[in-house]
Amino acid sequence: MSPLESFENYLNLLARVGLPAELQGKLDPADLVQQTLLKAHQMRGEFRGETDAERAAWLRVILANTLADAIRKFAPKAGRREQSLEAALEQSSRRLEGILAADQSTPSQRAIRDEQLLFLADALARLPDDQRRAIELRYLQGLATVEIAGRMNRTVAAVGGLLQRGLRTLRDSLDES
Repeated sequence: MSPLESFENYLNLLARVGLPAELQGKLDPADLVQQTLLKAHQMRGEFRGETDAERAAWLRVILANTLADAIRKFAPKAGRREQSLEAALEQSSRRLEGILAADQSTPSQRAIRDEQLLFLADALARLPDDQRRAIELRYLQGLATVEIAGRMNRTVAAVGGLLQRGLRTLRDSLDES
């Protein structure tokens, strides 16, 4: 596996969270991630970082540009939103890091956190779709349970169950790592 491929689940997670609702039926986040990885591979000589954190930030910028291109192509009226895509992806990434309670400052602690971030993205990718989606909407997009219920056409109680089961599975998966 190439160093870029190890970020695939992380990028898929950010693409799902960053894809505007009006494009969710038109675009597959996995396709956007494949385009992102292809662009990154083609531009690998331009990468000036050394750490996984720097590589993740570089990949987030490429993903934001890929999303912006898709928005311009499929939803030109939503074009004004493209300026905030990189910031939205950065915020989602910070929320993802927040799940790990990462207030660590030494380089070795940041490296451990970055590795945990990739483990978390991989663990989220293994969840059943409904549990994964509920967790992403709640913890990465910051939506209230009532809003999630509306988006998923579920009752508030059902969403609560999805969140509870998903979090329990995530914790078990991360404990095994």
